[in-house]
This record gives sequence, structure tokens and C-alpha cells, in this order.
Amino acid sequence: MTARIASRTGAGAGSKPRRPRRPVRQRRRSATAGQRRGHAGEDVAAVAFAAGPPDDPCGRGSRRLRGAGRRGPAFGRGRRAVSGGPGQAPAPALAPSRLGAVLRRALWWVVLTVTGGVRRQGQLPHRGCVVVANHSSHADTAALLAALGARHRPAIGAAADYWFASPWRRRVCRVLAAGFPVRRTGGGMDDLMSMADGLRAGRAVVLFPEGTRGADGAVGAFHRGALVLAERAGVPVVPVGITGTDRLLPKHGRLRSSLVRVQIGEPLPPSATPEDARAAVAALHARTGTEPPRDSPVRRRVAAVAASRWGLPLAVAWAFAEALSWPLMPELLLGIVCVALPRAALRLSLAALAGSLAGGLLALQLANTGHQLPAPLTTDRMRVEVRHQLAAESADAVRHQPWNGIPFKVYAAEAGRAGVPAGDWLAESARARGARTLTVGAVFGMLGLLLHRFRRYYGAYVALLVAGFAAGLSLIVAGWS
Repeated sequence: MTARIASRTGAGAGSKPRRPRRPVRQRRRSATAGQRRGHAGEDVAAVAFAAGPPDDPCGRGSRRLRGAGRRGPAFGRGRRAVSGGPGQAPAPALAPSRLGAVLRRALWWVVLTVTGGVRRQGQLPHRGCVVVANHSSHADTAALLAALGARHRPAIGAAADYWFASPWRRRVCRVLAAGFPVRRTGGGMDDLMSMADGLRAGRAVVLFPEGTRGADGAVGAFHRGALVLAERAGVPVVPVGITGTDRLLPKHGRLRSSLVRVQIGEPLPPSATPEDARAAVAALHARTGTEPPRDSPVRRRVAAVAASRWGLPLAVAWAFAEALSWPLMPELLLGIVCVALPRAALRLSLAALAGSLAGGLLALQLANTGHQLPAPLTTDRMRVEVRHQLAAESADAVRHQPWNGIPFKVYAAEAGRAGVPAGDWLAESARARGARTLTVGAVFGMLGLLLHRFRRYYGAYVALLVAGFAAGLSLIVAGWS
């Protein structure tokens, strides 16, 4: 029995003592250490990309990236990586949607059109490419999404520690800007390399190699991450110069109106250096900023008058005179000045409305006391129709005026002869005239924004507007004769 037990345990005579078994946890630690030693040289690319702060794609965090290459998994055991957070590996990219790119381009084109216009020169190559641009404003992203086109499904590299630091910013960046996180505290090169497959599939990846927004308009030094990505994916680097965004949305400033211009340059080979890319972007930025936009001298003069201290008095006087005797409606004036100076459309429309109401009230009082002012381009049939409407509806009859072509001065004069109370007349005419005047001003102001790039044809537009107005007025007078 003793011999049997001894043979099982290996402790009998002539047997070699066994080495005691190590605990499971100790064996696992040793295996992990062996893996570290075995994998220390595997991630050569990650160590090579982290050669020092000037070579970091975002300018910081090289030591952490080198350490991640030696240690293997970047986050260790037991930690759960939140997708896109600062200092964490990015989540797998979702399949880009062409429809989403189309909607984003339409959205930012409308926004920039309303805030002063966006103009593009040049085209991206048909294949995938890495776009490098100067960076002075958060509006640079909107300008590029509006100008680059949806066919390339542009993806914007965004700072993970800012745009992906909270859930709502992360959603805004991904939905509205097709943004992907780039860490500035280590691991940024891995984030860039995750876009290589998309580049080979024809996408455009937009990066701001300066790493942050500039404050003085100068183009800063470029980091090499964008160039490494282009070389790894085998696609060209396209320099882009952006102007106007620093005035539209200054760093730490407020939104204001400004024309944004995007100049797309000739592609650079993937082997280009950061200095080559910076020189190309700086040249485009300087040339776009100094090149005067094509404009009409007539528009500039009209806009100068509308923006001067005489603009509002002119609108008030024109509408006031039309409500008394002047044959040309204030909407003609709004069609001229609101297209020339869209940002003044609201205040010019309000000024015209105030002048029209004041003139109508004076016309009513004069007619009530027996005074009759001249009313050119009006007919007896117009006056008869207005008398019937006033007899049936009193002051409410003025609601027909914006649609039937009868001038406002006819309604004001006939209301005075019919004894319509001045208070009722003012309230009803403010409602009817206000709806028409403000709507017309808004339409022409929007037209001026949408046609911003065609400002050089403003003189021809005014000629067509006057001719169309004259033809329409002739048809109205003939119809009521």
C-alpha cells in the first residue's frame, strides 16, 4: 500500500522530486510577460510613427503611443473602451452613406448662403484623396462640406478630446460633419490609419494639419499625419485654401455675415512633405484672400446707399409718397435694394411698411376733409370696386388690396370718403400691408443671398426687374380699365 502511494506521488525511493505547481494567477502573469517580450517588436509602424512631437499627427502624445506599441493592448485588461472618447481607440467606422453626404452638403450650402454665400474654385480628383486645408474657424468644416461635393463622401478628422468628449458633441460631429475622432493625447496615428480603406474606396478624408485653429490668419506648421496616411493608402494629397471663415465665425467670436471662398489646388503626390503641403495651402489661401470677387459696380453703389444713413429714409419716403400719389409701389424699391444688400432686407422692409402706413393714414384724413390728390395709373373701375368692398366690409376691405392689383392709395382715399375710423383703418392696413411688404422683402433678400455668386449680373437683373414691373403694371391698368 505504501509502495503504491509512493509510486503515484513520485515520492518513493529512487524517484525524482517534482517541481511544485505554481498558482494559476502566477502562470497567467508569466504568460503575459512572455507575450510582451514576444510582441515587443511587432508594432514597428506604431513606434516609427511616434518618432517625436514634431512627427505626431496632432502634435502631442508620442511617448504614450510608443508605450502602447511595446505593451500590446492599449487599455489593458478589465477596461472597456468607450468609442471615440479622448485617449481611447476609435470604434469601427460605419459604412458611409451617399444620401447622408448629399444632405450634409445641402444643409451647409444653405447655411453659408444665408450667412453671406460660399464660392468654390477647382475640383477634387475622381479617386480618393486626403484634403489638407488651413484652419482658422469652426466654420471651415461647414465650408468644406458645402464645397467638396457628396460624391467623395467627405469625412472630417476632429479632435477627440473636444468633439467626442461628450455624447451630444459626438452625435453632432458625426451626424452633421461626418466626423471621426483623432486623438491628440496619443494614438492619433492609429486613428488616421483606420481611414485608409475608405480612401482606397474613393472617399475624401479632410484633415487640418495645423492641429488647431489659428488666430491671426497665418498658416501654421503642418504635422505629418495627413501625409503618412496618403502615402499608406496610395492616394494624392489635395491642398485647399479657405478664406472668409475667420470673419464669418472668428475664434472665440460671434457669427456674422461674410462670403466664404474655397480654392481647391492641384493634387500633390503621396510622397509630398509637410513643408510642400503647407506651402501649397498657404499660396492658395493668400491668392484667394487677395483676389477680388467679381461684382457689379451698380450693385456696389446701390448697396452703399442702402447701408448709409439715407437708406431707411429713402424707403420710408418712397412708400409714404406711393400711399398718397406716387405711382411706383415700394415693392419695386425692395426688389432693387434687398437683392443688392440682403442683410438689410428686414429693416428696409420695416421702413417701407412704416412709410406706407403713415402715408395711408394721411391720405385717409385728407380725403375725409374733402381734399383729392392726383392718382396716376388708376381707373374709375378700381374706385367703384373699392367703394363696394368698403360698404360691405368697412376697414376689413383693405385685406383684398395685396392680391387684386388696386393701388393702396385708392383704398386709403376711398376709406376717407366713406368715413372709416382711422384706428380701424390703421389696424387692418397694418395687417394687410405688413404681410405683403415683409414677405416681398424676405423673398428678395433670399434671392440676393442665393444669387450671391452672380453679383456681376446685377445691372442686368435691375433692368429686367424694371421691365417686368412696367409690363405688369400696364396689364393691371388695362385689366381695370
